[in-house]
Amino acid sequence: MRDLDRHLLNDFQRGFPLAVRPFAVIAEQLGSSEAEVIEAFAELTQADIVSRIGAAVATGSAGASTLAALAVPPERLEAVAELVSGYDEVNHNYEREHRLNLWFVVTAADQGELRRVLDDIEARSGLEVLDLPMEAAYHIDLGFELDWEDEA
Repeated sequence: MRDLDRHLLNDFQRGFPLAVRPFAVIAEQLGSSEAEVIEAFAELTQADIVSRIGAAVATGSAGASTLAALAVPPERLEAVAELVSGYDEVNHNYEREHRLNLWFVVTAADQGELRRVLDDIEARSGLEVLDLPMEAAYHIDLGFELDWEDEA
């Protein structure tokens, strides 16, 4: 992995520049070019090392969101997960070892749109969606200090 890649992955998990040309700001900080930074992020994304670049917005500060779950027959799990992932409003979904074996997070502009998405998933999957709105907020820092010492 290139030194540039390491810096992009480690140094910009927080404090991503809020600028008209954020990649130019990053490039200046790293002694690189804007084009090199954009290309490196594109390569990291293609390699499934970076899944997204974007803001993490505090729950409840904009729009509406919920955690939801489905009890999916094992033979339908892959197909239903693909259906759920097809919604722009679904951030991610994951399998759990439980009767409710497919969990996902939905975000929408407002409660009405959120309800529409959940109802549509229910209608299209033929499965009852369990809506689990947040009752208490907890801060989870999703940044990770990456240790490159082991790589040589």
